[in-house]
Amino acid sequence: MARYRVAALYRFTRFEDPAALRGPLAALCCGLGVRGTLLLAREGVNGTIAGDDAAIEAVLDHLRALPGCADLTPKTAWTDRMPFHRMKVRLKKEIVTLGEPDLDPTDAGTYVAPADWNALIADPDVAVIDTRNAYEVAVGRFEGAIDPKTASFSEFPAWFRAWRREREAARGADAAPLKVAMYCTGGIRCEKSTAFLKAEGVEQVFHLRGGVLDYLERIPEAESLWRGECFVFDERVAVGHGLAPGTHVLCRGCRMPVSPEGQTSPLYVEGVSCPACHDQRDADQKARAAERHRQALHCQALGIDHVGARLPAKTVGT
Repeated sequence: MARYRVAALYRFTRFEDPAALRGPLAALCCGLGVRGTLLLAREGVNGTIAGDDAAIEAVLDHLRALPGCADLTPKTAWTDRMPFHRMKVRLKKEIVTLGEPDLDPTDAGTYVAPADWNALIADPDVAVIDTRNAYEVAVGRFEGAIDPKTASFSEFPAWFRAWRREREAARGADAAPLKVAMYCTGGIRCEKSTAFLKAEGVEQVFHLRGGVLDYLERIPEAESLWRGECFVFDERVAVGHGLAPGTHVLCRGCRMPVSPEGQTSPLYVEGVSCPACHDQRDADQKARAAERHRQALHCQALGIDHVGARLPAKTVGT
């Protein structure tokens, strides 16, 4: 059985003409049988691709030859099924949407290695902020971290400005300067948000190098301050320490993670709905979803892909 390498990558750098990079990159990926999505913007590149090992290395070599990308290092996982149906190379205004057009994302905060993270966030003077969305935080978080309860990353600037005003009003003029540590799944959101905080005048701002995934891979569970699992944007759904497969599944109706408790609910119907979306979907929608899931199971039994409702692949992080 074929094994596919899945590479998740990003790099904030300056592309003067991202449109000129699109054609050669798309042609290379398609010619090598690589699938997935890559986003190009003036601020850099972001995406996840899958293919055989040699093909992925060829695409990475191409990307590393682009301005500012020489030391691009992806996060790798392996799967026994191709997790994508096509290759897309898209032009965007931002590779991760924060909505601050004048921000320089290369002027980020101070990286903190996973080995040094526990000591930093144990400091009572450090405000630890989770930059992920609320449904991700519900799956797992660092002990004591602040949850902004955002539905999308673009809500973060407004949340932070309001939170900072309230904090300063409560602490008064003599309060110590703000010191912030931030994290996200793989590093891209907290890297950009630290640049945002610096632009807002926060001088002491730190972020977890490699994100939660690097922390879970490197820090033994006995020493870890992470609680729960980490939601990931692929068919694994969530992972635990050592990047072991988690216990959450993905609702095919609303694309939200469903906990083990949620899976026991009478409102959870595999391939159709979960407690979060059951009452928001009408009978017609549920019937169509049920038929897609039936077709997906049939295709899986035949060993062929089904575009409408992909079933989880066996994926192992490395």
